[in-house]
Amino acid sequence: MPFVRGVWMRGVATGVLALSLSALAACSSSGPKTQSDGGGLFGLGRGKSTPAAEQPTIGVNGYLWRATLDTLAFMPLASADPYGGVVITDWYVNPEKADERFKCTVYILDARLRADGLNVAVFKQTRDASGTWVDAPSAGQTETDIENAILTKARQLKLSNIRG
Repeated sequence: MPFVRGVWMRGVATGVLALSLSALAACSSSGPKTQSDGGGLFGLGRGKSTPAAEQPTIGVNGYLWRATLDTLAFMPLASADPYGGVVITDWYVNPEKADERFKCTVYILDARLRADGLNVAVFKQTRDASGTWVDAPSAGQTETDIENAILTKARQLKLSNIRG
């Protein structure tokens, strides 16, 4: 009897493995699925489409994101992550004051349009007598001014979207 039970257990194990592999293969298909095209539980859903709330979106407030990019458009962009909500600029040198340069990092912390959903860090460097860039403290008011400019632009974008 042990031999027969071993064959039966191997059959069950093989079936479980095949079911697992087919479920894994269903997860790796490309594109978003709806229940009407077999994307429901085990591909058995029929006739209903997936609600829009389940569709992937950016992880931060869209108005803050767009306002950040618009406000910092004069600076070269080094990195922008819409899912993490981080915008990093490259060094910007004002043509009128060539011995200073600035770099900004903006963190969008919330999916709602709120004043505390935004954090700005400004880095400043000055050129010394030998021509090398040296870190210098930036005015704290600069970070606040950039935050306020981004928030104002985000509110304007939201209002223009509501008005149509």
